[in-house]
Amino acid sequence: MRFQLLDIVPYRPDPITGRQVPPSERLEQTLRQAVRAEELGFDAVAIGERHAGPFLSSSPSVLLAAVAARTTAIRLNTGVTVLSLLDPVRAAEDYATIDQLSGGRLELTIGKGNEVAQYPLFGLDIDDQWDLLAEKYAQLRALWSSEDVSWPAGPFTRELVGVTTQPRPFAGVPRVWHGSATTLASAALAARHGDPLFSANAIQPLENYGVLVDHYRAEYARHGHPEGLDYTAAGAGALFIADTAEEAVRDYGPTYDAIVAATNVPGNNTPFRDIRHAVAEGPALVGTAEQVIEKIIRFHDRLGHALQSVSLPTTVPFERQLEILERFATEVAPVLRRRLPTTLWTDADPVGNRRADAALAR
Repeated sequence: MRFQLLDIVPYRPDPITGRQVPPSERLEQTLRQAVRAEELGFDAVAIGERHAGPFLSSSPSVLLAAVAARTTAIRLNTGVTVLSLLDPVRAAEDYATIDQLSGGRLELTIGKGNEVAQYPLFGLDIDDQWDLLAEKYAQLRALWSSEDVSWPAGPFTRELVGVTTQPRPFAGVPRVWHGSATTLASAALAARHGDPLFSANAIQPLENYGVLVDHYRAEYARHGHPEGLDYTAAGAGALFIADTAEEAVRDYGPTYDAIVAATNVPGNNTPFRDIRHAVAEGPALVGTAEQVIEKIIRFHDRLGHALQSVSLPTTVPFERQLEILERFATEVAPVLRRRLPTTLWTDADPVGNRRADAALAR
């Protein structure tokens, strides 16, 4: 199994103390987490994208460029790039720039996002979100795969005549994952193109996400794509590791319950009543290292995922966040790497190994 640290850069006060750091400090924390994740041996770091609500992730390409400048080896991902809202030409340019700056470390996770307020900000109709995503992704694929691209005008993309976006990606087209949280549409789009699927696995019961993965794998096979490359990834609920289960619930429970009460709105609603319910039946990774290991194995039994993404509890003191990150890297990840091997980002993975291929060609 591989491991990723995701930060969607929520910007909320501590619901217990009311303390809130300045935006500059919160953004610096995102960069420091990424650097520390690389030092601890994480495989990837991801930045989310939000344009509404209490988040500072409206410019993930800027943040990823900063991460690229401070790191040397860790892969760079998004979680998600809300491609439904974006100009595919600009997205191709921005993310290829990051790919070049990082020496081919970029992978992209695209989706339609789950903030309904984002669409009117960009003059778009939320009823078109799936069609927007499919058409804009097709154009992005064309721009990255070829030069001198001509593209007929569509309902959601403009005509292109002989366009070559610059810079080109570092060493072939970066891998694109498809984020899937609530419906079959993203799973079907991923399968159609032979891309991997990233299950949110964040706020709903595990079986809800299992249905999406089942649909993806069935459609991937139906489209006749190569066996063994139908990779899946999974997110998780809150991550909080302590010496005992009771300590974890005691220390993080009030924060978790307050955040859920403030954010339990359409698109982000959860069926779990409180922290104990979420730990027992939901995706929250709250407890001892052994309990976190057992839960991720249970995720894997249902989802068969190669990549596990985790997020830190960003309203607790920053030093505690770094402590949790280190405990995950040293107490959880090594066990899961041994017990759940994967070919993702190895010689058996032709897309994920494109940096090595580029080095051999030089």
